[in-house]
Amino acid sequence: QVQLAESGGGLVQAGGSLRLSCAASGRTFSFYAMGWFRQAPGKEREFVAAISGSGSTTNYRDSVKGRFTISRDNPKNTVYLQMNSLKSEDTAVYYCAADAGGRSSPRTTSARYDYWGQGTQVTVSS
Repeated sequence: QVQLAESGGGLVQAGGSLRLSCAASGRTFSFYAMGWFRQAPGKEREFVAAISGSGSTTNYRDSVKGRFTISRDNPKNTVYLQMNSLKSEDTAVYYCAADAGGRSSPRTTSARYDYWGQGTQVTVSS
């Protein structure tokens, strides 16, 4: 069982930056690939970024490449999402998730993820 808790969301102007954090419980954090997903009002949840258990492999949706960076600190059981050059279309609730099956090759499909946090709101004003 893994429990996840996101933090770091908030209100920011377009062009600004935020760093989201996701703290995980348990002693097997490195066994899981970690992903960030987001859901805007009236839209389906979508993949944002993912990172392998070791941190050596990452995966991003096209619209955030070059602006967002996912990273992890395994001794601290924490995964991060650094978001730069934010746009109004980045406004959403952001969720972190853990995937035991994708440890080596981080996956982009939400149904593959086993554990989810409660989400943190990111609002980008234009």
